[in-house]
Amino acid sequence: MKPLGRFFQVTETLYVKKYFLDIDKIERYPISFVVKSDMSVADIKAHLEVGALEQYAVDYVVKKYMESIEEIINVPVLLGIFDKVVKAGHVHDVLDEIIRWSKVEFNYMEGNGADAGSVADDDEDE
Repeated sequence: MKPLGRFFQVTETLYVKKYFLDIDKIERYPISFVVKSDMSVADIKAHLEVGALEQYAVDYVVKKYMESIEEIINVPVLLGIFDKVVKAGHVHDVLDEIIRWSKVEFNYMEGNGADAGSVADDDEDE
């Protein structure tokens, strides 16, 4: 079964085994990594590939893992996206979404007793 949407993994490390473990967890469907680094996207990808070649002797295996990386997003890319959001006047909307989904992530209970997981119920009216 192919998942709907995209997978994102946020990380501060360039430890190759961690990336490939995440790729294995989702059965090698494409995954995007958000990396807390100022290294260029090309340098991050090259670092991962070199590490993968050191870890796995089979080029085919390395190729399959690397093909599973849909996108690498680093700090400069995030800042560029944020700049576009600011210029478009959508900072408040983005912050609202972050808060909304953070409540879902942490199962935060609203004051009225409804949990944040009920956001799905809100979507049914649309």
